[in-house]
Amino acid sequence: MEKFENTVSTLLEAEGFWVRRSFKVNVTLEEKRQVGKQSSPRPEIDMLAFHFGRNEVLALEVKDFLDSPGVKLAHLLEEHEVPAGRHKLFTSERYRTIVLARLLQDLIAAGMANAQTQVRLGMAVGKVNQGQSEAIRELIEGKGWLFWSPDDIKQKVVARTERANDPAPRAAAVAALAASDAAAVIEAAAGADVALPAPTPTPEA
Repeated sequence: MEKFENTVSTLLEAEGFWVRRSFKVNVTLEEKRQVGKQSSPRPEIDMLAFHFGRNEVLALEVKDFLDSPGVKLAHLLEEHEVPAGRHKLFTSERYRTIVLARLLQDLIAAGMANAQTQVRLGMAVGKVNQGQSEAIRELIEGKGWLFWSPDDIKQKVVARTERANDPAPRAAAVAALAASDAAAVIEAAAGADVALPAPTPTPEA
């Protein structure tokens, strides 16, 4: 999981984002009552990605799902009044509205956002169940959210390794590109012996 998160973080940074992981949202007791989960712990966002040029924050679910069948479309199509299931922010509108609104307030209080900052939900995953990537993409992007499929991540890793001086990570990543999930590419290009190239510094304005 950590290697997958490291890879996604590197790719986001290469696209101009500043990344923070495992961010706990300070929902109030009253807000917990509103969503029907009064005794639940604070929601935790796997990864926040800030793009200050666009004044946008991505609230991302980032998981490899390698020890499971992968993300299933049926799970994302569920609708829950009270948050339940694997993807609560995606399947409970009330929960999502409250958590993302509180997230923005937390970020404003920390000096990391302002009242005009747009918070957008998203998902980056290492495995999808039985070729459902495009159906999941249509669902998620149709709601204005971000979706990085295993193939998206593989292609981004290969593009990054194309910029490396050492041909080893490029060859390893390309050889693994036909793998059924993102794990082989990440192992090939971001393993202990072969590292992803560092993000290119953003030029100063």
